[in-house]
Amino acid sequence: MYDVPNLAPALTTHTGQIVDGIACETLAKEVVKYHVHVHLALYVNVRMIRLPAGIGVTQPPLIEKYKTGNFYDVGLYDCLYWLHTHVADGIIHVEAPAKQSFTLGQFFDIWNQPLSDSQVGPAKGSVVVFENGKKLIGDPRQTPLLPHGDIQIDVGTPIVPFQPFAYKVTGSCGEGTNSCSTPKS
Repeated sequence: MYDVPNLAPALTTHTGQIVDGIACETLAKEVVKYHVHVHLALYVNVRMIRLPAGIGVTQPPLIEKYKTGNFYDVGLYDCLYWLHTHVADGIIHVEAPAKQSFTLGQFFDIWNQPLSDSQVGPAKGSVVVFENGKKLIGDPRQTPLLPHGDIQIDVGTPIVPFQPFAYKVTGSCGEGTNSCSTPKS
C-alpha cells in the first residue's frame, strides 16, 4: 500500500506451535466465528514503516498473485495464526474460533518480534502508542486489538501526531487491489 520499508520480515513468524494461547490452524481445521480488523501504523524517528504481508502465516504460504501485489494466505499444508496480515497495508486480521480479547503483544509474539516501551521489532527508542486517537499509558504489549481499531506506534523522536486512518475491509481482501482496506467514504 505504501512504498516504505517493512519493520521486519514476516519470515520471523513462529512455525505452528501455540503462542500465548493462540493456535495456528490448517485450512482444513480453520473455524472462524470471530473476525475483526485493526489498523496499525508505525513510525520510527518520524519515518513511516509498515507491517509486511504474511505475518502469522507459516511457510510456505499460499501466495495469490494479483497485478497490484501479492496476497498471503494459508495453503493446504501450512497454518495460519488467529492474528495475521494478508497484505502490507497495516491491517491486522483477527480470525478466531470464538470471540475473545487479543492484544498487540500477542500479535508481536506470533511475529516473534520484540514489543516494549523501548523497542518495537528491531527499532529502539522511546515508544508511544495511540489507539483511536488517544495516547495510551503503560505497557504497549497490553494494547487491545479492538474491532475496527486504529493503532499508531511511534518509536524515537519526535512523536508524529496521531494520523487517523478511516478504512473498510473489502470482501475479497486483495482481489483486484493491493490492500485489504479501502479508504472509508
